Amino acid sequence: MKKLTAASIALCMATLMGCSSSDDEEELVLPEIVNQFETDVVWQESIGDGVEHYFSRLTPAVYNDRVFVANREGEVEALSLVNGDTIWQTDVRENTTFWPWESDVSAKLSGGILQAYGKIFIGSEHGYLTALDRETGEIVWRKTVPGEVLSKPAAGDGLIFVNLGSGKLLALHPDTGEERWSHEQEVPALTLRGQSSPTVANGGVLVGLETGKLSVFISESGYSAWSSEIATAKGSSEFERLVDVDTQPLISGPYAYAIAYNGNLAAVDIRSGNVVWKREYSSYREMSMDGQTIYVVDSDGVVYALDKSSGIERWSQPALRGWYLTGPAVAGNYLALGDQEGYLHWLNKESGELVSREDFDSSGFFVEPVVADDKLILYTRDGEVSAVKIPN
Repeated sequence: MKKLTAASIALCMATLMGCSSSDDEEELVLPEIVNQFETDVVWQESIGDGVEHYFSRLTPAVYNDRVFVANREGEVEALSLVNGDTIWQTDVRENTTFWPWESDVSAKLSGGILQAYGKIFIGSEHGYLTALDRETGEIVWRKTVPGEVLSKPAAGDGLIFVNLGSGKLLALHPDTGEERWSHEQEVPALTLRGQSSPTVANGGVLVGLETGKLSVFISESGYSAWSSEIATAKGSSEFERLVDVDTQPLISGPYAYAIAYNGNLAAVDIRSGNVVWKREYSSYREMSMDGQTIYVVDSDGVVYALDKSSGIERWSQPALRGWYLTGPAVAGNYLALGDQEGYLHWLNKESGELVSREDFDSSGFFVEPVVADDKLILYTRDGEVSAVKIPN
């Protein structure tokens, strides 16, 4: 099974299409705007070397007045939401032996962070899932799992659910890591790098698949309830036939919302699996929702707002096309998004207008901002963690 990052796909497609002459090339330039407000940075801290250039979905987690962050090497920290001070720090590489010939040992943390049941859960490319005590950082248990943990686990119905790169979905006991059930899913020969984080709702576990489907499993038993097609593989090349549903499904009322690469955004009835509506949008970035609106960043970097009951487009913002944006975070009256060059963009969530921009860190953003009370938590590739004030 081959897994490609979005950057790899872009490079491959550019190679297939051929290179244009220097006269035809256009430099990617951000649109000029007049900031309607300046971004207010409350605090900044650093956690080692971050994730560097590697694929990662180590999204910070927030609980009460604490922010939990981790770097790829294996350091996990709890920071004060108020001032960024370190409350505890744990190295999950302790007492763990990887390949003996590796001189620079890395835990290769890649999937997380989930806080639930008084613990912090985080996974790695080595096939480990680790549970830490949320208050002290002490390692409670570590479990070997049959595949890479590339997405954040989910919690609900008294269990932890982990979607693995091998195609297996596991249900584990949060106190011990004991496996309660597993389900193996079909995995195509070529997929995007990443997995859908599960969502737990109404006694079921919803998860997106690399086959372009959204599936539901009964939380208690792992029994397959239904599977709904979000996208169908089309085209003659393997690249064109990529239809991964790599984002976490969103739930609102009786409906689940999922989006596929090279596919569609769809609303699905949770009870029956019937598709309520489907619209042609392609994405591998996390979506967000606010009231009656779904916010999507498509595979090209165009931002959309859509009515969640009908899928009708309310506005689109194409000015950031090509900038490899993160998913959007709903922050008060605005949407906040980072890009690969380290800019934080603010959009008016009602109109899509670009209202402010801040240059943070040239290493770039790789996961969406996280809302924490009146602050936004940002994490850049080189390990810089920032809290910024959400503007009124």
